[in-house]
Amino acid sequence: MIQTLLQEKYPIYTLELDKAETSCRSVDDILARFKERIDANPVVKYIGVFDHYAHTASLSEGVIAPGIRDAKNIVFCFGKEIPNPGVLAVRPRSIGVTELEHSFVVTFLEAPNPAANEAMEVWTKQLKDK
Repeated sequence: MIQTLLQEKYPIYTLELDKAETSCRSVDDILARFKERIDANPVVKYIGVFDHYAHTASLSEGVIAPGIRDAKNIVFCFGKEIPNPGVLAVRPRSIGVTELEHSFVVTFLEAPNPAANEAMEVWTKQLKDK
């Protein structure tokens, strides 16, 4: 898993997972694994799945990079407190899963809550089963 700055300002975590490294066969399989982790955590609330690929493909001006076969986000929230109105700007959380020909790319924005960040990193690394 690597940490980078997207567009020089957004701290993101990325794991590129070769399809041979996981028993997951699709983006939906990976999202199902994340949903299991979300449902097992009493502090985390599942919100839904956003089909980013279908949305972008439906737009007349939509552009999808060559090689991307599928792209979805699982949306959830770790929020167990609201210390100020500004915290809502960084909630809810989302993990993106993109399918390429030989791999899946899993990405998420760094969370201001270290426990949330650690959980998302652990969940993502658990996708590797080989």
